[in-house]
Amino acid sequence: QVQLVESGGGLVQAGDSLRLSCTASTRTFSSRTMGWFRQAPGKDREFVATIDWTSSMTYYADSVKGRFTISRDNAKNTVYLQMNSLKPEDTAVYYCASQRTYSTPAKSHSEYDYWGQGTQVTVSS
Repeated sequence: QVQLVESGGGLVQAGDSLRLSCTASTRTFSSRTMGWFRQAPGKDREFVATIDWTSSMTYYADSVKGRFTISRDNAKNTVYLQMNSLKPEDTAVYYCASQRTYSTPAKSHSEYDYWGQGTQVTVSS
């Protein structure tokens, strides 16, 4: 069982930055690909970013490329999402998720087997 706890969400203005954190309670964190997804009201959950267990591969949704950066610190069992130049359309609940060990990074939420409870990000115009 893997527990994921997100933090760092909040209310900001357009153009501001936020850093989300997700801490995992598992000894296998350093061998797991991690991802961030988001879900806005009335919309499906969508892929945001993913990073493999070595940090050598990262992928982003086109809508956040160049503005968001995913990173991880395996010593701290934590994955981060640095969000810059935030836009109102980035408003959503952001979820951290984990794939099985040694999995190729995926953009489909069905490839992730553990999820956090989510953290709200609200960007005002």
